[in-house]
Amino acid sequence: MASSTNEAVQPATTYAEATEAEKHAVLRKVTGSSFLGNFIEWFDYASYSYLATVIAMVFFPAEDRAVAVMSTFGVFALSFLVRPIGAIFWGNMGDKKGRKWALSVSILLMSGATFLIGCLPGYAVIGVGAPLLLLLLRMVQSFSAAGEYAGAATFIAEYAPHNHRGFYCSMVPASTATGLLVGSLLATFMFTVWGADSSFVVDWGWRIPFWLALPLGYITHYIRTHLEDSPVYAQMQERMKEMGEKVEHPIRTLFTKHLRVLLISFGACVLNAVGFYAVLTYLPNYLETTLNYPPSDASTITTIVLVVYIAFIFLSGRISDKVGRKKMLIGACVGFIVFTVPAFMLLGTMNFWVILIVELFMCLLLTINDGTLASYLTETFPTDVRYSGFALSFNLANAIFGGSASFISFWLIDLTGNAIAPAWYMVAIAVVAFIAMCMTHDHSGKKLDDVK
Repeated sequence: MASSTNEAVQPATTYAEATEAEKHAVLRKVTGSSFLGNFIEWFDYASYSYLATVIAMVFFPAEDRAVAVMSTFGVFALSFLVRPIGAIFWGNMGDKKGRKWALSVSILLMSGATFLIGCLPGYAVIGVGAPLLLLLLRMVQSFSAAGEYAGAATFIAEYAPHNHRGFYCSMVPASTATGLLVGSLLATFMFTVWGADSSFVVDWGWRIPFWLALPLGYITHYIRTHLEDSPVYAQMQERMKEMGEKVEHPIRTLFTKHLRVLLISFGACVLNAVGFYAVLTYLPNYLETTLNYPPSDASTITTIVLVVYIAFIFLSGRISDKVGRKKMLIGACVGFIVFTVPAFMLLGTMNFWVILIVELFMCLLLTINDGTLASYLTETFPTDVRYSGFALSFNLANAIFGGSASFISFWLIDLTGNAIAPAWYMVAIAVVAFIAMCMTHDHSGKKLDDVK
């Protein structure tokens, strides 16, 4: 009897001999579980960011709304500080014990911490304990989520055909955008139906997206435990076994043999870290808090932008398979350097259609970077340190620059009194990324076994 195409192929040698239909069935499961796991992480982040004004009312004293919102984003930024620690742990375990093990365990911790955030009592009930518990759970969540993006992209890249790696890896940032989209839709719906200050939204509504993480996390865990590790990783393990070797200390190997590549990759990631949060999560709050733009209109614009963003992501990944990752990433850097300041100036017009066009253009620039970065990072590091190198460079950039992007933007405006100060910050970050990309090597389309 012929084997079912829905069965996961077991050892790597069997996978190599499997039919194209069987390989495609496994690839569908890999991309599906990676998409869902990353979606959970970013649906939570979207919910936290888009409902920041509500969460500020729940967890912080209400005397000064601006201070409460800044405190909410301060918790958001502080939680990112544990990401490099999580990246070292999950990256090391992902290279040592396998991609499957790291992804299966981390999703349970991440979804559990997210669920508990939705169960927390507010400041009115337990006082200062509320924001402290919020910070603690966000740190647990950030620690466990630190390996999700890198692990998901690595898992897909090591299964995907080498000439379509960019397209398949774009599933990961697409899942990020989908999580943000669903979070934005939920926030828009609640603000439109009940209002941002309604008792339902303040007492219960904001908790719903956090509660959803638990069942979604279990489903993702179940799918991942029924998959085998990637053929590229399994083949490496087999070769090392034949030679009497094994992966002992991936992080040590990363720092001793691949430090220059790690530093360049970190530099390449900083634009994505700042640009992603600035364009997709900071701008809605910028419009509401700094420009006093109506929250419902800001949420509507964000929703439209995210729908277009998802389409752009897949297109960017496919184009990168044709022209190469380096050209795409350098192009994004140049775009941000030239157009960010004029874009922020146009936001001040307060015109719905002008703001929408500006955000769509910024979204296009970001997708050129975001749709390419995942495949670029998987091709930059060899198999024995791929998970570690990707996770550390990506999460270190996000810890230093990404999680703090909204907080720093608000602080720069408060410090300078200039509403477009965050634009100049993004330009400076884009210059750093441009220099890093000019120093890198392009391994687009190369078989991952050949990356040394």
